[in-house]
Amino acid sequence: MTAVNAFLTAVGVLGVSASGPLMAATAASAMAITFWRNALATALIAPTALLTRRTELRSLDRRTLALTLTAGALLAAHFATWVSSLKLTSVASATALVCLQAGFVVLFDQMRGNPASRAVVVGLVVSLSGVLVVSGVDFSLSSRALLGDLLALAGGAFAAAYTIVGGTVRRSVSTTTYTSLCYGTCAVISLVACLWAGLQVTGFDGSTWAAIVGVTVCAQLLGHSVFNHLLAVVSPTVVSLVLLLEVPGAALLAGLFLGQTPPGGVYVGLALIMTGLALVVLRGQPAPGEVPLD
Repeated sequence: MTAVNAFLTAVGVLGVSASGPLMAATAASAMAITFWRNALATALIAPTALLTRRTELRSLDRRTLALTLTAGALLAAHFATWVSSLKLTSVASATALVCLQAGFVVLFDQMRGNPASRAVVVGLVVSLSGVLVVSGVDFSLSSRALLGDLLALAGGAFAAAYTIVGGTVRRSVSTTTYTSLCYGTCAVISLVACLWAGLQVTGFDGSTWAAIVGVTVCAQLLGHSVFNHLLAVVSPTVVSLVLLLEVPGAALLAGLFLGQTPPGGVYVGLALIMTGLALVVLRGQPAPGEVPLD
């Protein structure tokens, strides 16, 4: 890895690591945060798509368009559940549990008739034991924290489904076209959900707007965009392993800026989850284009 790519990797890890603490500290609902981060990202990406990918946009068939819209809906569900979990449990627990996306991808592939290797299964079992440790510790703290853990797990499952559907689309559609349509769909669904539930989407104070912009810059631009670039020059396996650093990174930032210090047992569970996921990534076959969703 070159010095430039190593620097970009560090920037990307910091970007995705900061997203959890930022969203946990944002005084807005999960759906409002989801709407604004995707709306702002769409506003930045869509003009480029309209200028440079007009022919591709016009040539999309119904199946591809339907899959793209489905991916946008799954992304909205991912953000709604995971951002909600950050309001209920610790950032460390929520980040580790949502990173089980890689395990859910393997599980869904197994259900589709693509069996996993023995090493991958062992990795999943190790990660699952970590989930049980984290959830058990959180349950001893409060039912609220346990609910947050369950929402984070759901967020990981939705993220896995989003990755699988998006991977199918991106075999024939450019990243610019896909992300502009997918993020736009996610923004529309989130806005409708906010309006239906009567959630506040405007009128926030300055610190809340600053946090929303920070999430967009850190997670969408410095996280997603940087790792999308790295996937063109670094192997998906290396990128996937590097992304596991988000777990300790988010825990450290949450401790520094939010004063969150989970019990020692949580860190034991986090270590098991990361060890298991490392086995899954090393022994599995990550699909090109799998990027962080935080």
